[in-house]
Amino acid sequence: MIRPASVLRTASAAAAVLMVATACSSGQDAKDSRQGQTGFVSGSGRVSSFAPADREKAPDFQGTTLDGKPWKFSDQAGKVVVLNVWGSWCPPCRKEAPDFAAAAKELGSGVQFIGLNTRDLDPAPAKKFVEVFEVPYPSIYDPAGKQLLLFRGQKISPSSIPATVVIDKQGKVASRVIGEVTKQTLLGMVADAAAS
Repeated sequence: MIRPASVLRTASAAAAVLMVATACSSGQDAKDSRQGQTGFVSGSGRVSSFAPADREKAPDFQGTTLDGKPWKFSDQAGKVVVLNVWGSWCPPCRKEAPDFAAAAKELGSGVQFIGLNTRDLDPAPAKKFVEVFEVPYPSIYDPAGKQLLLFRGQKISPSSIPATVVIDKQGKVASRVIGEVTKQTLLGMVADAAAS
């Protein structure tokens, strides 16, 4: 015969298990909801350069910029293009932003800088980032990473954030960096891409 005290203990134990399960579920839900807000990779910052004969054609990425204008890679024919993948939530992205702004200003209109903002589910923080760091070039707003996925499967895929890809005048990827980039590194990458 089951005594009332045993029933009470069993009910209490069941309630405790249910609360733990709910807490785990809520924790996972919370983790999932912030997944795109904290996932950055602090890469080595080492440049991977590709000889002209080994370069792969860059995908024809495009989209709408944070200021609402259309932007297409195919419109940049004959220019060196610097693509920086970033998110306002990414500390290394904030650290490298002044170097990108300075390099873009120094190189001028002969080189097309373009940002690819990803995982910012609301454009407001991304716009604030551009304002605070005085970024002088446009950024495609790509919250779901659809444009970034175009690079998947290539040996030059910018699979981490931040990532930078420099594309030569023939539309082929000349170099790539996973992690933070300095102004001097950027200038060197662009010079290498422009020379070939």
